[in-house]
Amino acid sequence: MKYTANTPEEYVAQLPEDRKEAVQQLREVLRANLPTGFEETMNYGMIGYVVPHSLYPGGYHCDPKLPLPFMSIASQKHFIAVYSSSVYANPELQDWFLQSYAKLGLGKPDMGKSCIRFKKPERIPFELLGELAGKMTVAEWIALYERIIKKG
Repeated sequence: MKYTANTPEEYVAQLPEDRKEAVQQLREVLRANLPTGFEETMNYGMIGYVVPHSLYPGGYHCDPKLPLPFMSIASQKHFIAVYSSSVYANPELQDWFLQSYAKLGLGKPDMGKSCIRFKKPERIPFELLGELAGKMTVAEWIALYERIIKKG
């Protein structure tokens, strides 16, 4: 779904009632767990957690005017999505996430390369996603991004 929000607060305010609480809770858990330096913003029409240009002036290689993305939250037509660039770029982190998710007894996660989809907001593993958010510092993300993705 497309939203025309300029701020994360506006984004949440535009959501259908059945999504607002879950997306707001995701925002809170990510902000509470992300290491210092990541910044919450609107990015690609989603709530994004990025490395600001002040810390990484080169920005995102696909569009250097944009800050380097790390994680995002989006309310799509049929699901809520959490996008994690670190899971995409780091196989060990992806393995950790899959093993940790399996221990929750929620079945197999609905995932793409960087996208984790949740069709039922009540089944979002907030604590696990918070732990994922805290697994990588800004410096570690920049180094991994330059080594794996930007080089690509």
